[in-house]
Amino acid sequence: MPDPFRLFGPVLRCLEPESAHNLTLRALELGLAGGGGAKSDPILATNCWGRAFPNPIGLAAGFDKDARVFKAMLALGFGFVETGTVTPLPQHGNPKPRVFRLVDDAAVINRLGFNNQGLEAAARRLAARTGDGLVGANIGRNKDSTDAVADYVAGLKVMAPLADYIVVNISSPNTPGLRDLHAIDNLRPLLEALIAARQGLSGAASVCPICLKIAPDLADEDAVEVAHLALDLGLDGLTISNTTVVRPDDLVSRHRDEAGGLSGRPLFARSTALLSHVYRETAGRLPLIGVGGVASAQDAYAKIRAGATLVQLYTGLVYGGPRLIRRIDEGLADLLRQDGFKTAADAVGADHA
Repeated sequence: MPDPFRLFGPVLRCLEPESAHNLTLRALELGLAGGGGAKSDPILATNCWGRAFPNPIGLAAGFDKDARVFKAMLALGFGFVETGTVTPLPQHGNPKPRVFRLVDDAAVINRLGFNNQGLEAAARRLAARTGDGLVGANIGRNKDSTDAVADYVAGLKVMAPLADYIVVNISSPNTPGLRDLHAIDNLRPLLEALIAARQGLSGAASVCPICLKIAPDLADEDAVEVAHLALDLGLDGLTISNTTVVRPDDLVSRHRDEAGGLSGRPLFARSTALLSHVYRETAGRLPLIGVGGVASAQDAYAKIRAGATLVQLYTGLVYGGPRLIRRIDEGLADLLRQDGFKTAADAVGADHA
């Protein structure tokens, strides 16, 4: 099948980044992206939280904020898709322009600010799912909210009955004060409220996995403290990590000094090091989702060996196009076999053995 990205990719890159993204979403809604074709190699099958993932490679939150195209992205070969971040009320986000390509650095800076259509719109689309594969929901708080805990609880109550897992986003750098929730004194009551709210739900929603997405800019010891709190309270996993406010000295693109969160290749080393540290300090007892700078099978494999049960990407698609998903799947299967692993799960944390 011809690769639509070869034709339309250069056109999209001529557009302002947010306009290009919106056009991509519309094309996906219209079914113009095609599908991934072959099923995942059986060696990639991964079990986490009692759910069978066809492969451990997922789409990170931010691409499909409003749950518009999760079915189309699953058809391209992702093992799972994470929608959101969604907030209780719709919000426009920060002023434009707010997304910047750093082409020479294979990176993106965004300061979107949780722009989304709100819980009601996303929930309506997720409620219409029919055998569409594994879909997560990433939840946040409204910028002007005076009760962050209430916002997250509202998101959980709506999304837990509809999604396969929930991610609590406290780590975006683009909502003022959001990252303050990493402090244990702030985080404990939030997680306790979420766990209590989940227990009050019925059926499968009462055991819907809850993960916490943390910032790469946390000190190692602070991240470990958060991880131990998650273990103590019975949280189901951590996502490591969100975008960074740090600007490496070797960035060369003209937008390198824009405010916002940096993603892509420059984030890979720090996010993977933090993932590895948390895995080691928690003895692998907490499932980890590895995010940050993944653009190849080798990158995904490094995350898994560092301790990730599941891996996500987003910025890599901006530069690699949709065929990147299959290339990562196929390459990861080859790497696992080359090193003698029978399953992807066998390689999780292999660097710590």
